[in-house]
Amino acid sequence: MTVTYSSKVANATFFGFHRLLVRWRGSIYKLLYREFLVFALLYSILSVVYRWVLTDPQKRLFEKLSIYCDRYAEQIPVTFVLGFYVTLVVNRWWNQFQNLPWPDRLMFLISSCVQGRDEQGRLLRRTLMRYVNLTSLLIFRSVSTAVCKRFPTIDHVVEAGFMTQEERKIFENLKSPHLKYWVPVVWFTNLASKARKEGRIKDSVDLQTILNEMNRFRSWCSTLFGYDWVGIPLVYTQVVTLAVYTFFSACIIGRQFLDPAQGYQGHDLDLYVPVFTLLQFFFYSGWLKVAEQLINPFGEDDDDFEPNWCIDRNLQVSLMAVDEMHMNIPHMTKDIYWNDPDVRPPYTRASADYCIPSFLDVVLHTPDVDFCDEVTKFPSDDSSMKIMFVQVMLQSRMVHNHSYVR
Repeated sequence: MTVTYSSKVANATFFGFHRLLVRWRGSIYKLLYREFLVFALLYSILSVVYRWVLTDPQKRLFEKLSIYCDRYAEQIPVTFVLGFYVTLVVNRWWNQFQNLPWPDRLMFLISSCVQGRDEQGRLLRRTLMRYVNLTSLLIFRSVSTAVCKRFPTIDHVVEAGFMTQEERKIFENLKSPHLKYWVPVVWFTNLASKARKEGRIKDSVDLQTILNEMNRFRSWCSTLFGYDWVGIPLVYTQVVTLAVYTFFSACIIGRQFLDPAQGYQGHDLDLYVPVFTLLQFFFYSGWLKVAEQLINPFGEDDDDFEPNWCIDRNLQVSLMAVDEMHMNIPHMTKDIYWNDPDVRPPYTRASADYCIPSFLDVVLHTPDVDFCDEVTKFPSDDSSMKIMFVQVMLQSRMVHNHSYVR
């Protein structure tokens, strides 16, 4: 569900971001258009009532109310409260992404440290990795609505192959009022210790390293559980929401275009359409919508995380690493730069402009008029020859300035 657009803005170009403004999926237009239409409709209705329904005495009273709302609405600290809140939400969102549980480090260790190419060794490695993936699945079920819809019960977890029937019985017989995502971690540690006793893990240092990585993996899972358990205080969310909607409720009255003939200050024009008020609503309410979407990144919004993809990827990759790739090493051959001290990987025509001399030092990198003149006067037009000439000149300067640089 994540909207990826990095390739569209890889290079800074003229109006480079304008391509992103016309996208719908994941856009602010998709999030905000309902609220925007409601605000514009309420403003228009009140404008029509003021212009063509109210009597003159009623208009004078409404004009005083409008000026009053416009004057005191600015005292609501919308920018301060909303800006601080969105910053808090974005930091929380990014921290949750950084704590997504990835089994890669564990699968590397298990593939290299748990020995045995026989059936028992293969079963041991796959079972260890299955427990790792089961741990992340159980925590994703508790924090993500999308994963919970995919695996609503333990029966679905068993059917998907993450848990056996025997393991399910043991899991359900453990009476605990708390979330039991830690149970596969205990199975993993006990099985790893058994493998050490049986000689499948050759050294206690390897066992300690594996257990430390499993504890790191468990920490990621518990961090996600903690973010789901303890959210941003409800009172803060309520204050921000009330501040934004109260401000724009006052703007519906206070930003009306009043009769210019009455001579009210700041009401010299009657434009009917409050362009800058609509823009202000778009930006402030859009800011609030950003926080609303990011406050729980495990939902089903366009820009939420994709835990179902993580589950699929982690299971497939980790089982392949500990099974098919276990000690399946390519034959060693000499590389193409064997006995060649001047290693120069080739460039394609499209990347030739990125072939630049290596940066040597601040002193050596300082522009030198004589050096630039020598490069300019180099007789050959061949760019590759000129690059080699530049490198030779820089190396000679490095030798010449060695004592100064040191």
